[in-house]
Amino acid sequence: MLVRTGETFVIVVTGATGTVGSKVVSGLRERGESVRALVRDPGSRPAEWDEGVEVVAADYTDPASLDAALAGADVVYLLVAVHPEMAQHEINIIDAAVRTGRQPRIVLHAAAGVEYKPEGVRFLSAHVAGHAHLEASGLPWTVLAPNGFHQNFLGMADAVKAGRLTAAAGHAPVSWVDARDVADAAVAVLTGEGHEGAVYTLTGPAGLTHEEIAEQLGAVAGREVAYQAADPQAALAGMLGAGWDPWRAEGLIELYTFYAGGGAGAVSSDVEKLTGHPARSFADFAADHAPVFGG
Repeated sequence: MLVRTGETFVIVVTGATGTVGSKVVSGLRERGESVRALVRDPGSRPAEWDEGVEVVAADYTDPASLDAALAGADVVYLLVAVHPEMAQHEINIIDAAVRTGRQPRIVLHAAAGVEYKPEGVRFLSAHVAGHAHLEASGLPWTVLAPNGFHQNFLGMADAVKAGRLTAAAGHAPVSWVDARDVADAAVAVLTGEGHEGAVYTLTGPAGLTHEEIAEQLGAVAGREVAYQAADPQAALAGMLGAGWDPWRAEGLIELYTFYAGGGAGAVSSDVEKLTGHPARSFADFAADHAPVFGG
């Protein structure tokens, strides 16, 4: 267990019930670390969390609640949900960390490419703003910059069962990463030393086109799955017609356009560098979730 000046090390995880955050909490507990988990609703505590997880309710727009949540923090895993105010949410948490007076280390969960400041993708732009504010804060920091998650395809399981995969993502490869590897990397950085000022790009072991993704999903589903590259504007209209929030839908089209332009195909070895194990392949992910896809 980590200690600081003879006292228990205080690790705070924001976004603690999400796809990655929940796995970070579990990974820290497996190492014997106590965790302070920030949640919006204290009644949403997962059943698998034991007494080593302190659940604290916090509102990212309320400085007083953030001050209470970060009191005594030594290191903070800063992960916020996709939201129109996500940049401001990151900034508010950083400011609250500064106000503790303890110089806690911030591990910012951003997105692949954040250090290059790409334009035209609102999700990435929000992380660029958060990173810039973090650099100016004077706090010690590390950035984890994962690519899109394998787990995103779980939401397409019904379509896969019907033999199709449709996205406005074009035909360029994307080096998708498993959320489990992102969490493993986060735990390593949160509990380790020597990461200050580093930006780690987290990817899978290979860039895959959506045609290749469809083929691998078909292999576990036991049926042919065909990929159809959707027209971006038609895809946007479909999402809006299905009741999607416009800001999120437009942002997803921006992200897919970035993918289609080849902006997310680079492969990094940072997962293995941080965790000591190779990054999980998409085929591994698909096999692990075969029942979901109809296999």
